[in-house]
Amino acid sequence: MQSTFPSRQNRGLLLLAASSIMIAIGAIAVTFGSIAIPLDALARILAAKLPSAQIAQYWSPTWETILFDIRLPRVALSALVGGALATSGATYQGLLRNPLADPYLIGVSAGAGLGATLAIVFSFGAISLCAFGGAIGATALIYALARTGSRTTPTTLILAGVALGAFLSAITWFLTFNSDSAFRTHQVVAWMMGSFALSSWQNVAIMLPYLGIGWLVLFLNARALNVLQLGDTQAQQLGVPVERVTMIVIAAASLITAAAVATSGIIGFVGLIVPHAVRLVWGPDHRFLLPMSALIGATFLIIADTFARTLLSPGELPVGIITAFCGAPFFLYLLRRNKETLI
Repeated sequence: MQSTFPSRQNRGLLLLAASSIMIAIGAIAVTFGSIAIPLDALARILAAKLPSAQIAQYWSPTWETILFDIRLPRVALSALVGGALATSGATYQGLLRNPLADPYLIGVSAGAGLGATLAIVFSFGAISLCAFGGAIGATALIYALARTGSRTTPTTLILAGVALGAFLSAITWFLTFNSDSAFRTHQVVAWMMGSFALSSWQNVAIMLPYLGIGWLVLFLNARALNVLQLGDTQAQQLGVPVERVTMIVIAAASLITAAAVATSGIIGFVGLIVPHAVRLVWGPDHRFLLPMSALIGATFLIIADTFARTLLSPGELPVGIITAFCGAPFFLYLLRRNKETLI
Protein backbone atom coordinates (compact mmCIF):
# COMPACT_ATOMS: atom_id res chain seq x y z
CA MET A 1 0.00 0.00 0.00
CA GLN A 2 1.35 3.39 -0.95
CA SER A 3 2.17 5.70 1.95
CA THR A 4 -0.01 8.77 2.35
CA PHE A 5 2.77 10.66 4.13
CA PRO A 6 4.83 13.29 2.27
CA SER A 7 7.81 11.96 0.33
CA ARG A 8 11.35 12.74 1.42
CA GLN A 9 11.68 15.26 -1.43
CA ASN A 10 8.51 17.10 -0.43
CA ARG A 11 9.37 17.24 3.25
CA GLY A 12 12.12 19.79 2.72
CA LEU A 13 9.74 22.09 0.88
CA LEU A 14 7.06 21.63 3.53
CA LEU A 15 9.55 22.45 6.32
CA LEU A 16 10.47 25.62 4.44
CA ALA A 17 6.77 26.47 4.02
CA ALA A 18 6.11 25.86 7.72
CA SER A 19 9.03 28.13 8.62
CA SER A 20 7.68 30.87 6.37
CA ILE A 21 4.19 30.55 7.86
CA MET A 22 5.59 30.76 11.40
CA ILE A 23 7.51 33.95 10.55
CA ALA A 24 4.47 35.47 8.81
CA ILE A 25 2.18 34.72 11.76
CA GLY A 26 4.78 36.10 14.16
CA ALA A 27 4.93 39.30 12.12
CA ILE A 28 1.16 39.63 12.15
CA ALA A 29 1.03 38.89 15.89
CA VAL A 30 3.27 41.83 16.81
CA THR A 31 0.82 44.24 15.15
CA PHE A 32 -1.99 43.29 17.57
CA GLY A 33 -2.44 44.79 21.00
CA SER A 34 -3.96 47.67 22.90
CA ILE A 35 -2.01 49.90 20.50
CA ALA A 36 -2.31 48.54 16.96
CA ILE A 37 0.65 48.85 14.61
CA PRO A 38 -0.25 48.70 10.90
CA LEU A 39 1.47 45.93 8.96
CA ASP A 40 2.99 48.33 6.43
CA ALA A 41 4.37 50.44 9.31
CA LEU A 42 5.90 47.29 10.79
CA ALA A 43 7.67 46.56 7.50
CA ARG A 44 9.02 50.13 7.32
CA ILE A 45 10.18 50.12 10.96
CA LEU A 46 12.06 46.87 10.45
CA ALA A 47 13.50 48.01 7.11
CA ALA A 48 14.70 51.25 8.71
CA LYS A 49 16.95 49.19 11.00
CA LEU A 50 18.85 47.74 8.04
CA PRO A 51 22.30 49.18 7.29
CA SER A 52 22.30 52.08 4.81
CA ALA A 53 18.48 52.22 4.88
CA GLN A 54 17.02 55.61 4.01
CA ILE A 55 13.37 55.54 5.02
CA ALA A 56 11.49 58.60 6.16
CA GLN A 57 10.10 58.13 9.68
CA TYR A 58 6.41 58.90 9.87
CA TRP A 59 5.56 56.61 12.78
CA SER A 60 5.52 57.41 16.46
CA PRO A 61 8.68 56.55 18.44
CA THR A 62 6.33 54.81 20.87
CA TRP A 63 5.65 52.20 18.20
CA GLU A 64 9.34 51.31 18.05
CA THR A 65 9.51 50.96 21.82
CA ILE A 66 6.43 48.72 21.90
CA LEU A 67 7.69 46.67 18.98
CA PHE A 68 11.32 46.08 19.97
CA ASP A 69 11.04 46.09 23.76
CA ILE A 70 7.71 44.33 24.31
CA ARG A 71 6.11 42.50 21.40
CA LEU A 72 9.04 41.12 19.40
CA PRO A 73 10.73 39.51 22.43
CA ARG A 74 7.35 38.15 23.53
CA VAL A 75 6.65 36.56 20.15
CA ALA A 76 10.20 35.21 19.94
CA LEU A 77 9.95 33.70 23.42
CA SER A 78 6.54 32.14 22.78
CA ALA A 79 7.93 30.58 19.57
CA LEU A 80 10.91 29.11 21.43
CA VAL A 81 8.75 27.75 24.25
CA GLY A 82 6.20 26.29 21.84
CA GLY A 83 8.92 24.64 19.79
CA ALA A 84 10.58 23.26 22.90
CA LEU A 85 7.39 21.79 24.37
CA ALA A 86 6.29 20.24 21.05
CA THR A 87 9.71 18.72 20.37
CA SER A 88 10.04 17.23 23.82
CA GLY A 89 6.45 15.95 23.61
CA ALA A 90 7.21 14.14 20.35
CA THR A 91 10.37 12.74 21.96
CA TYR A 92 8.65 11.45 25.09
CA GLN A 93 5.82 9.89 23.07
CA GLY A 94 8.34 8.07 20.90
CA LEU A 95 10.69 7.06 23.69
CA LEU A 96 8.01 5.91 26.13
CA ARG A 97 5.81 4.52 23.34
CA ASN A 98 2.83 6.15 25.05
CA PRO A 99 0.39 8.40 23.15
CA LEU A 100 -0.46 10.31 26.35
CA ALA A 101 3.15 11.21 27.13
CA ASP A 102 3.96 14.91 27.20
CA PRO A 103 6.81 17.06 28.54
CA TYR A 104 5.32 17.08 32.02
CA LEU A 105 4.68 13.35 32.40
CA ILE A 106 7.94 12.46 34.15
CA GLY A 107 7.82 15.23 36.72
CA VAL A 108 9.30 18.23 34.93
CA SER A 109 6.30 20.48 35.65
CA ALA A 110 5.91 19.28 39.23
CA GLY A 111 9.57 19.95 39.99
CA ALA A 112 9.48 23.34 38.29
CA GLY A 113 6.26 24.24 40.09
CA LEU A 114 7.76 23.39 43.47
CA GLY A 115 10.94 25.33 42.73
CA ALA A 116 9.00 28.41 41.61
CA THR A 117 6.65 28.17 44.59
CA LEU A 118 9.55 28.03 47.04
CA ALA A 119 11.07 31.10 45.38
CA ILE A 120 7.78 33.03 45.54
CA VAL A 121 6.57 32.01 48.99
CA PHE A 122 9.93 32.51 50.70
CA SER A 123 10.91 35.54 48.58
CA PHE A 124 14.09 34.05 47.12
CA GLY A 125 13.65 36.25 44.05
CA ALA A 126 15.23 34.00 41.39
CA ILE A 127 11.97 32.35 40.32
CA SER A 128 13.17 31.15 36.90
CA LEU A 129 16.41 29.76 38.32
CA CYS A 130 14.58 27.90 41.11
CA ALA A 131 12.04 26.54 38.64
CA PHE A 132 14.80 25.32 36.31
CA GLY A 133 16.64 23.67 39.19
CA GLY A 134 13.44 22.04 40.43
CA ALA A 135 12.62 20.66 36.98
CA ILE A 136 16.08 19.19 36.43
CA GLY A 137 16.24 17.82 39.98
CA ALA A 138 12.83 16.15 39.71
CA THR A 139 13.72 14.56 36.37
CA ALA A 140 17.00 13.20 37.74
CA LEU A 141 15.26 11.79 40.83
CA ILE A 142 12.53 10.12 38.78
CA TYR A 143 15.09 8.56 36.45
CA ALA A 144 17.02 7.21 39.44
CA LEU A 145 13.84 5.80 41.02
CA ALA A 146 12.78 4.19 37.73
CA ARG A 147 16.01 2.25 37.24
CA THR A 148 15.65 -1.47 37.81
CA GLY A 149 19.14 -2.90 38.04
CA SER A 150 20.90 -1.56 34.96
CA ARG A 151 17.72 -0.96 32.95
CA THR A 152 15.07 1.73 32.77
CA THR A 153 11.79 0.72 31.17
CA PRO A 154 9.12 3.10 29.83
CA THR A 155 6.53 1.70 32.24
CA THR A 156 8.62 2.32 35.35
CA LEU A 157 9.50 5.81 34.13
CA ILE A 158 5.84 6.70 33.70
CA LEU A 159 4.80 5.23 37.05
CA ALA A 160 7.66 6.92 38.90
CA GLY A 161 6.91 10.22 37.17
CA VAL A 162 3.21 10.13 38.01
CA ALA A 163 3.83 9.19 41.64
CA LEU A 164 6.59 11.69 42.35
CA GLY A 165 4.81 14.37 40.34
CA ALA A 166 1.72 14.00 42.50
CA PHE A 167 3.84 14.17 45.66
CA LEU A 168 5.69 17.31 44.56
CA SER A 169 2.42 18.93 43.46
CA ALA A 170 0.94 18.24 46.89
CA ILE A 171 3.87 20.04 48.54
CA THR A 172 3.48 22.92 46.09
CA TRP A 173 -0.19 23.48 46.83
CA PHE A 174 0.33 23.04 50.58
CA LEU A 175 2.91 25.84 50.53
CA THR A 176 0.65 27.96 48.33
CA PHE A 177 -2.44 27.78 50.50
CA ASN A 178 -0.45 27.99 53.72
CA SER A 179 1.06 31.31 52.63
CA ASP A 180 -0.11 34.34 54.61
CA SER A 181 0.19 36.60 51.55
CA ALA A 182 -2.71 36.75 49.11
CA PHE A 183 -0.40 38.41 46.57
CA ARG A 184 2.10 35.54 46.69
CA THR A 185 -0.70 32.99 46.41
CA HIS A 186 -2.01 34.78 43.33
CA GLN A 187 1.53 34.93 41.91
CA VAL A 188 1.98 31.17 42.29
CA VAL A 189 -1.38 30.41 40.68
CA ALA A 190 -0.62 32.77 37.78
CA TRP A 191 2.80 31.16 37.24
CA MET A 192 1.26 27.67 37.28
CA MET A 193 -1.05 28.68 34.40
CA GLY A 194 1.70 30.12 32.20
CA SER A 195 2.33 33.62 30.91
CA PHE A 196 4.68 35.63 28.70
CA ALA A 197 3.83 38.95 30.33
CA LEU A 198 7.40 39.47 31.55
CA SER A 199 9.12 38.48 28.30
CA SER A 200 12.38 40.18 27.37
CA TRP A 201 15.34 39.71 25.06
CA GLN A 202 17.28 38.58 28.12
CA ASN A 203 14.88 35.63 28.55
CA VAL A 204 15.36 34.75 24.89
CA ALA A 205 19.14 34.89 25.22
CA ILE A 206 19.08 32.73 28.35
CA MET A 207 16.91 30.07 26.70
CA LEU A 208 18.81 29.78 23.41
CA PRO A 209 21.89 27.84 24.65
CA TYR A 210 19.77 25.24 26.45
CA LEU A 211 17.45 24.81 23.48
CA GLY A 212 20.34 24.67 21.04
CA ILE A 213 22.09 21.90 22.96
CA GLY A 214 18.88 19.97 23.61
CA TRP A 215 17.60 20.16 20.05
CA LEU A 216 20.98 19.15 18.62
CA VAL A 217 21.15 16.08 20.86
CA LEU A 218 17.58 15.06 20.00
CA PHE A 219 18.05 15.47 16.25
CA LEU A 220 21.29 13.45 16.39
CA ASN A 221 19.40 10.64 18.14
CA ALA A 222 16.33 10.75 15.89
CA ARG A 223 17.32 7.59 14.01
CA ALA A 224 17.83 5.73 17.29
CA LEU A 225 14.37 6.88 18.40
CA ASN A 226 12.93 5.31 15.26
CA VAL A 227 14.60 1.98 16.06
CA LEU A 228 13.35 2.10 19.66
CA GLN A 229 9.78 1.95 18.32
CA LEU A 230 10.46 -1.74 17.64
CA GLY A 231 10.98 -2.42 21.34
CA ASP A 232 14.05 -2.52 23.56
CA THR A 233 15.02 -6.09 22.70
CA GLN A 234 14.93 -5.63 18.93
CA ALA A 235 16.63 -2.25 19.18
CA GLN A 236 19.44 -3.85 21.19
CA GLN A 237 19.80 -6.57 18.56
CA LEU A 238 20.05 -3.90 15.87
CA GLY A 239 22.98 -2.29 17.65
CA VAL A 240 21.26 0.55 19.54
CA PRO A 241 22.62 1.01 23.09
CA VAL A 242 19.14 1.29 24.56
CA GLU A 243 19.99 2.39 28.09
CA ARG A 244 22.49 5.02 26.98
CA VAL A 245 20.19 6.42 24.31
CA THR A 246 17.29 6.50 26.78
CA MET A 247 19.32 8.43 29.33
CA ILE A 248 20.67 10.91 26.75
CA VAL A 249 17.28 11.53 25.14
CA ILE A 250 15.50 12.00 28.48
CA ALA A 251 18.21 14.41 29.61
CA ALA A 252 17.98 16.46 26.38
CA ALA A 253 14.17 16.56 26.32
CA SER A 254 14.03 17.45 30.00
CA LEU A 255 16.64 20.18 29.52
CA ILE A 256 14.63 22.03 26.87
CA THR A 257 11.40 21.50 28.79
CA ALA A 258 12.96 22.83 31.99
CA ALA A 259 14.23 25.90 30.13
CA ALA A 260 10.76 26.50 28.66
CA VAL A 261 8.89 26.00 31.93
CA ALA A 262 11.34 28.13 33.92
CA THR A 263 10.77 31.00 31.48
CA SER A 264 7.02 30.87 30.90
CA GLY A 265 5.46 28.79 33.67
CA ILE A 266 3.42 25.67 33.03
CA ILE A 267 1.64 25.64 29.66
CA GLY A 268 -0.33 22.48 28.96
CA PHE A 269 -1.42 20.63 25.83
CA VAL A 270 1.24 22.00 23.45
CA GLY A 271 3.48 18.99 23.96
CA LEU A 272 0.53 16.60 23.80
CA ILE A 273 -1.56 17.61 20.80
CA VAL A 274 1.01 19.13 18.44
CA PRO A 275 3.11 15.94 18.03
CA HIS A 276 -0.09 13.92 17.51
CA ALA A 277 -1.39 16.28 14.85
CA VAL A 278 1.97 16.39 13.07
CA ARG A 279 2.44 12.62 13.24
CA LEU A 280 -0.94 12.00 11.59
CA VAL A 281 -0.02 13.94 8.45
CA TRP A 282 3.77 13.82 8.59
CA GLY A 283 4.54 10.24 9.61
CA PRO A 284 6.36 8.68 12.59
CA ASP A 285 9.94 9.22 11.34
CA HIS A 286 11.56 11.31 14.09
CA ARG A 287 14.14 12.74 11.68
CA PHE A 288 11.30 14.75 10.16
CA LEU A 289 8.76 14.65 13.01
CA LEU A 290 10.96 16.57 15.47
CA PRO A 291 11.69 19.65 13.32
CA MET A 292 8.12 19.90 12.03
CA SER A 293 6.75 19.56 15.57
CA ALA A 294 9.03 22.40 16.66
CA LEU A 295 7.73 24.68 13.88
CA ILE A 296 4.05 23.84 14.42
CA GLY A 297 4.42 24.12 18.20
CA ALA A 298 6.04 27.53 17.83
CA THR A 299 3.27 28.72 15.49
CA PHE A 300 0.52 27.38 17.74
CA LEU A 301 1.86 29.10 20.85
CA ILE A 302 2.38 32.41 19.04
CA ILE A 303 -1.30 32.34 18.05
CA ALA A 304 -2.43 31.24 21.54
CA ASP A 305 -0.44 33.99 23.25
CA THR A 306 -1.79 36.59 20.81
CA PHE A 307 -5.31 35.64 21.88
CA ALA A 308 -4.27 35.57 25.55
CA ARG A 309 -3.05 39.18 25.48
CA THR A 310 -5.77 40.65 23.24
CA LEU A 311 -9.07 39.02 24.23
CA LEU A 312 -9.32 41.05 27.45
CA SER A 313 -7.12 43.96 26.38
CA PRO A 314 -5.66 45.92 28.13
CA GLY A 315 -5.69 43.00 30.59
CA GLU A 316 -4.66 39.49 29.58
CA LEU A 317 -5.41 35.84 30.24
CA PRO A 318 -2.84 33.20 31.22
CA VAL A 319 -1.80 31.51 27.99
CA GLY A 320 -2.36 28.09 29.57
CA ILE A 321 -6.10 28.79 29.55
CA ILE A 322 -6.02 29.37 25.79
CA THR A 323 -3.96 26.26 25.03
CA ALA A 324 -6.26 24.09 27.18
CA PHE A 325 -9.38 25.65 25.67
CA CYS A 326 -8.13 24.90 22.15
CA GLY A 327 -6.20 21.74 22.90
CA ALA A 328 -8.71 19.63 24.81
CA PRO A 329 -11.50 19.66 22.18
CA PHE A 330 -8.99 19.20 19.37
CA PHE A 331 -7.39 16.23 21.09
CA LEU A 332 -10.80 14.63 21.70
CA TYR A 333 -11.58 15.16 18.00
CA LEU A 334 -8.31 13.49 17.00
CA LEU A 335 -8.94 10.65 19.43
CA ARG A 336 -12.39 9.94 18.04
CA ARG A 337 -11.40 10.32 14.39
CA ASN A 338 -8.14 8.39 14.55
CA LYS A 339 -8.49 5.88 17.37
CA GLU A 340 -6.34 3.20 15.76
CA THR A 341 -3.60 5.65 14.82
CA LEU A 342 -3.33 7.37 18.17
CA ILE A 343 -3.43 4.29 20.37
